Amino acid sequence: MDYNIQQALEKRLGTVHARQRLGIEREAEPKVFGGGLNFFHPENWFSIHAMIRYTLKTSGFYWRGRNNSLKYRLINNDIYLPHLPSAFDGYTLLHLSDLHVDLHVEAMNALIKKIQPLEYDACVLTGDYRAQTSGSIDAAMNGMRRIVEHLKDPVYAVLGNHDSIRMVPGLEDAGMQILLNESREITIGDDSIYLAGIDDAHYFRVDNIEKAASDIPQEEVSILLSHTPEIYRQAAHAGFDVMFCGHTHGGQICLPGGYPITLDAKCPRCMGSGQWDYHHLKGYTSAGAGTSIVNVRFNCPPEITLHRFRQA
Repeated sequence: MDYNIQQALEKRLGTVHARQRLGIEREAEPKVFGGGLNFFHPENWFSIHAMIRYTLKTSGFYWRGRNNSLKYRLINNDIYLPHLPSAFDGYTLLHLSDLHVDLHVEAMNALIKKIQPLEYDACVLTGDYRAQTSGSIDAAMNGMRRIVEHLKDPVYAVLGNHDSIRMVPGLEDAGMQILLNESREITIGDDSIYLAGIDDAHYFRVDNIEKAASDIPQEEVSILLSHTPEIYRQAAHAGFDVMFCGHTHGGQICLPGGYPITLDAKCPRCMGSGQWDYHHLKGYTSAGAGTSIVNVRFNCPPEITLHRFRQA
């Protein structure tokens, strides 16, 4: 690994976090079984990727599924909060997740066309910018720089289980603010809300909600970005009002009616995509803008989400 990148990461994240994340990445090749919150990790079983692709092509479904992956749906999600400051009534966040930019360039072209005319105040991204879980980051970095060029500032983001911590300096140079167990205060006039983000909780398990929430006043509106919905209990009991996440792709390949065959996540099925609630926490899991393993979708369109905050 380039020494300059390691120095930049240690300066950005602190020595302990940077070395911990880098150490986990260097330990071994990505595992199919074991590690992370799930025992089975199909994204790392490369032979099954080819088998799925071959099966879809021979059955005649591949090109239909590939075409489905280009048909983005725009979802408007209103979030009502009783203690939302008046200045933030109508405040809108564009939410993108699971881009996997280097897997399906055609889909990223369609995504750019879809987001260009949208009106919003800030953008949040909830991880998985790379297609693979190891190896080179160059193609993913090139793809992300291209996407960010078409996003309005500010852009806040967290990393996913496919992403390398080595991507952080380049992503921040491109204009993204990567939140790694950190928070930011967003102000309009004299009013504020807080946005926090945690490092990947699914595979690397380097999330630290306590640290992410440490600078947030208890009475203020707080939003948590997490790659995965699997930490919903921790987020709720830490006092967050809202959580945005992704990771599941909504199942990506679903049965008729949108019922996912698998979510690759240890969480209730109701949290697999869309709105959900847990105690006072209002959650939203994006079905994702990209594809994983194979670039097809069935009964689960890719999505772009506009979250609009309202005073209850």
